[in-house]
Parts: sequence; C-alpha cells; structure tokens
Amino acid sequence: MKYNHIMVRYSEIALKGGNRKMFILKLQDNIRDRLKSFPGIKVQRTQGRLFIFLNGHDPEPIMNKCQTIFGIHSMSPAVKLESNLETIKQTALEALVSASEVETFKVVVKRIDKTFPHRSQEMNQILGGYLLKQTEGYTVDVHRPDLEIRVEIRNEATYMTSYVVQGAKGLPAGTSGKSLLLLSGGIDSPVAGYLAMKRGVQLEAIHFHSPPFTSDRAKQKVFDLADVLSEYGTKVKIHVVPFTKIQQTIFREMPENYAMTIMRRIMLRISEQVCRNQDILSMITGESLGQVASQTMHSMNTINEVTNYPILRPLVAMDKHDIIEISRTIGTYDISIRPYEDCCTVFVPKSPKTRPRRDKTLQFESQYDFSSLIDEAVEGIETVIRTGRDSNTDEFTDLF
Repeated sequence: MKYNHIMVRYSEIALKGGNRKMFILKLQDNIRDRLKSFPGIKVQRTQGRLFIFLNGHDPEPIMNKCQTIFGIHSMSPAVKLESNLETIKQTALEALVSASEVETFKVVVKRIDKTFPHRSQEMNQILGGYLLKQTEGYTVDVHRPDLEIRVEIRNEATYMTSYVVQGAKGLPAGTSGKSLLLLSGGIDSPVAGYLAMKRGVQLEAIHFHSPPFTSDRAKQKVFDLADVLSEYGTKVKIHVVPFTKIQQTIFREMPENYAMTIMRRIMLRISEQVCRNQDILSMITGESLGQVASQTMHSMNTINEVTNYPILRPLVAMDKHDIIEISRTIGTYDISIRPYEDCCTVFVPKSPKTRPRRDKTLQFESQYDFSSLIDEAVEGIETVIRTGRDSNTDEFTDLF
C-alpha cells in the first residue's frame, strides 16, 4: 500500500479531562519540531488521534524520529480514503495481497462516524467475507493473525492501517514544568533525566567542573549526554559551574569524613540559585537509595536541609542493574562509561560519613564562610545549549 499518513495514538493524555487540549497541542508542537527537517510535513488534530500528513515521504524514517517523542503511545502508517464501502473494500484487498509472508488475517473496524450506514461488527463481516471471496490461500485467525487490517471510519475520512509501532509513551515534554538535572557524567543522572522527561518535564542541566582535576573531555562527555537527552525532548541548556576553588576549600577546611556531605550541600545551594535565575521549579538527581555514602537516608536528610526546592529522584527505588539496562536502551551507557573523571570521583574521602548529623554539619560549615566562593562560582557559570547529536556548541555566559 502507498501510505500517505501516519496515525498517532496517545493513551494517558486521554485521561486529562479539561486539560487534555493543552497536552495534545504540546504533543503536536513537539512532533512538528522533531520533523522540521522533512519538508511539507503537516500534523493535524482530530478526535482522539493526531495524523501526520507525509506529503510523499517514506513513513519509516519519520516513525523512527517519532519513537523518541514522549506522549505517543503507538503509531501506524495509514492510508486516508473516502468513507465509501467499495473504496474501503478495494483498499483492504490491496493491503492483504501486498503484504508478504501472510497466511492468516483479521479485520478490525472502528466506526467513529455514526452516520456511516454499517456498524463496526457488520463491517468486520462484510470486509472479511469480501477478502476471502476475492483471494485464495488465506484464512481468518482472530487470535494470532499474520496481518491485522485496521479500519477507522471517522467523520472526516476513513483511515486504514496494517501494523503498529510502539511509541515512547509518557507525557509530552514541557507539560510538567521545568527542572534542573544535576548531570555528573556517570550512568545514573542521564537515566534520571530521561525518566523525568518521560513525565513531561522540560530539562535544564547543571554540571560541576573542576579543572585541572577534571579534563575538557569530561566536560565534552556531559555535552554528549545532553545531546542524547535532547533527542527525547527539546534542546537542553547546561550550566557548567567552575567548582575547583570550592572543592579545594572544602577538603582543606572541613573534616574529611564530612567533606562529601558539605560538598553536596554547596552543590544544592548553587543549583538553587540557578533555579531561581532561570525560573526553574525543581531539581533532579540520579540518587538511588543506599547506593553510595551520599545516598543513605541520613545523608539525603542532611544534604536536603539547604534547599526548599523539590528534589525529584526518579531512580530512588531502582537497583544498579535496572539503571544500566535503561541507559543502554536510551543510548547513554557507552558515553557514561568513558574513562574521564568528574568532580565527584576525583575528590573522594577515604571514609565518607554515611550517617552525617545535621547539627555537626552546621557546626563545621559555620567555621568557614563559603558565601563569597558560591557567588564567585555562580558568576563564572558557562551556559551551553545542546540540541542533538549533530549540534554545535552554542555558548553564552551573560545570563547571570
């Protein structure tokens, strides 16, 4: 069959009641943005569906692009035709005989246009009987058919499809507000960002860079991770914080076993300032409960004390194996395991406190005024926008 449309189905959006239109419009915009390299493509809304008009393009590369768009449950290449019984019969016959390696088939008709003279079940029988009479060697299998011919008779036209491609599901990126991802360059934080985006979050990222202890290749690794994440949503803005002075001061002035806890608290203080400056509503971390010393319940309680911003932890109940599997699936694993150290791995105390106390931490912090170092770090932030694997670095530093 010569497909002229792609039928886009969405599931969770259908449950959004009075807010449904906002979610659908955002999904429509996201699809248009992702497909802007295909000239003549149009994305049209209709009751319960979105349709992508192909304008002569092959549907396969377009569906491949759409598979990373959150909010899409599934897609099918479709033929749009008049809601005329003879036309529907002929197109169904074409779909059957043009399919390869098919011995059994099934017809599934959905009649949305109630003015069409034949009901759904009646149409199943009409089309099934017609196909059997017009062909030889095929049988009907309603349970496990080789080919399922789906027909939707809608108010504006009839659409026929013959296979389904699964989408990324979730909610359209940008429908749940903006959040700041603490992106280290390891395996966990990109997965946390991906899962947050799946719930409609628009990402910005912050990375703490400590040259010369961490290299430019470590920074490039983070940019590459952001490129991958941007393919699941929109562009990702990264705020790169010069962190060397702060880390050196912490490890010089603070007790070694509390250094990690205090470093994390200062990271949150800086992140909170970025959130405030960029109108961001929350933060995201790649923390998984019990994975390392900074991710115990006591550590989280003490580190969280410095901010009132919500901290989203999509990985909190996941084990490492599950996180690695997701990172492989979304394409971040091979980048994350590049052997370039980040600021969290070059300054590691021998025995970090796994049960830090708030009062002790406050007492240690009160012995040194970090405020000027924090202000200096915020003023020195380099901001970079990443728009995909083929993007060029776009740097600007005057946002603060």
